[in-house]
Amino acid sequence: MISSAERSKRFRELLSSGTAVLPGAINALSARLIEATGFEAMYLSGAVLANSVGGVPDVGLMTLTEAEKHCQSIASVTTLPIVADADTGFGEAENTARTVQVLEHAGVSAIHLEDQEFPKRCGHLEGKRLVPAAAFAEKIAAAAGARASKDFLIIARTDARGVEGYDEAVRRARLYVEAGAEAVFPEALTGEEEFRRFAQDVPVPLLANMTEFGKTPYYTVDEFAGMGYKMVIFPVTLQRIAMRAMQEALETIRDAGTQKAVVERMQTRQELYDLLGYDGKVNK
Repeated sequence: MISSAERSKRFRELLSSGTAVLPGAINALSARLIEATGFEAMYLSGAVLANSVGGVPDVGLMTLTEAEKHCQSIASVTTLPIVADADTGFGEAENTARTVQVLEHAGVSAIHLEDQEFPKRCGHLEGKRLVPAAAFAEKIAAAAGARASKDFLIIARTDARGVEGYDEAVRRARLYVEAGAEAVFPEALTGEEEFRRFAQDVPVPLLANMTEFGKTPYYTVDEFAGMGYKMVIFPVTLQRIAMRAMQEALETIRDAGTQKAVVERMQTRQELYDLLGYDGKVNK
């Protein structure tokens, strides 16, 4: 299995050559599909961990142990670099340092940490509260100092735009970079003008969140790249599309007593076997 250090190095090389596209894996099987489809990196969402693995809302209920197991299961079946959502670091600065060590060992290439109070809320919802910027900068410094590989990327996410405004988001981002973050995730920017302006105000690698039903308009990867962004995540897209498909299949079985009407929309048995490597050509 490819090491975390090798994945981290590969991710750095990917960022140096263009804008990385990171679909969000739901589980190990979807991670195999992401790689088989030709993507070069993937994302593990804290919301997906909470929703699909824990069956709970994304409000800080999952533990580091659960995150570690989720990351390990996915890293074990793919060679791609993995960016993982580490929420608020599962505690204070010392806990955050351990989070880095645990997730790096699990096979992750990069994490992002957010400056919300615990329990956190989805970044595109109202009612978020921020920790003091200096306290979060301590977490970032602890995270940066805990890495085993210098290529492991620490991304600072700030939710300040939706709480205290654009200028505070920039101020915090700059402080977090000074503390040791090498990339920034400005959550819930509201339009092209803000995205472009932020890239000018905070000239480090930036991550854009192209989530559905949020505050950010639908931009393409090329459009984000043109605005100065090096990473674009699609965190919950696969979960949402899969859940709607499963709902429709269940309603069909409930109402018709057979799945025949949806068979043509299914992955075939052979397609599944090919993805899993039943012929011995396991994708890992």
